[in-house]
Amino acid sequence: MADAPPLTVTLLGTGTSTGVPVIGCACPVCRSADPRDRRTRCACLVEAGGLTVLIDAGPDFRAQALREGFRRIDAVLFTHHHFDHIVGLDDLRPFFFENRRPIPCFARDNTAAVLRRMFAYIFCDGTYPGVPNLSLHEVEAPFVVESRYGTGAAVRVTPLDARHGDLPILGYRIGRFAYLTDTNYLPDATFERLRGLDVLVLDALRRRPHQTHFTIEEAVATARRIGARQTYFVHMTHDVGHAEEDARLPEGINLGYDGLSFEVAGD
Repeated sequence: MADAPPLTVTLLGTGTSTGVPVIGCACPVCRSADPRDRRTRCACLVEAGGLTVLIDAGPDFRAQALREGFRRIDAVLFTHHHFDHIVGLDDLRPFFFENRRPIPCFARDNTAAVLRRMFAYIFCDGTYPGVPNLSLHEVEAPFVVESRYGTGAAVRVTPLDARHGDLPILGYRIGRFAYLTDTNYLPDATFERLRGLDVLVLDALRRRPHQTHFTIEEAVATARRIGARQTYFVHMTHDVGHAEEDARLPEGINLGYDGLSFEVAGD
C-alpha cells in the first residue's frame, strides 16, 4: 500500500448505553443547556482519501448520519456485540440505494456469532425485502479496507485486543489514530500496538468505579501510558458534566462530544 492518507475523524456519539439525557432523569447534566452534554450512543466515522469507515452502529445511528450528512460507507468495524453498538445495523439500507456492492463488516468471532443470530435475515437467509447487502468477516490480524466505489482508496486497519469486563472485544487503529470504547483492560500487546499515536479515543465512563469500564482516573492513567499527542474520552454517563470535568483533565486529554471532528496526519 502507498503511504496512509490523512484522516478526518468525527465522533458520532459519545454517550453510554442509555444516552444523555437519560429518560426520566432531572439531574443537572440531563437538564444542561450545554450541547456537549447531549450524548447519543457511541459511534465513530473515519474518512481517509475518499474512503468512509464506520465504527459501530447503535440505536442512534440514523439520527447521527442525518446530522452529519454523510452519504457513503465503505466498511463497518464492530467493537463488540452489546445492543448499543450494533442495533442500528439495518439503518445501513439507504447506503445501497446508489451502490449495491456489499459493505464488509468486520468483527471478532464472538461478535460475529451474535450478529449472525440477531440479524439472520441479513447474514443467513437474505429473504427480507430490501435487506442490506452486508458481508461479515471475522478478524484477528490487520486487514485492508478498500473503496466500494472504485476509487482505489484503501486503509490498513489493526484490530486491538481489549476486555470489557470478562468480554473480549476489539478496538481499532487506523494510521496514527486509535479507537477504544467500552473497556477496562488492555493487554501489554495492545499497548505495544498503540505506540506513535497522534490521537486516541478512549472509554472513560465516570469518576465512580465500574466493573467493565475505565473510570476517568483510570482512563487518564491509561492515556498517559499510551502517550498520544491528544486523547478524547467517550462513553460518559450523566454523572459527567462536560464543562466542569473537561476543565479538570490534564493537558492533551479532553472529553469528546457528539459531532467533534478532527484531523489526523497520515503515516
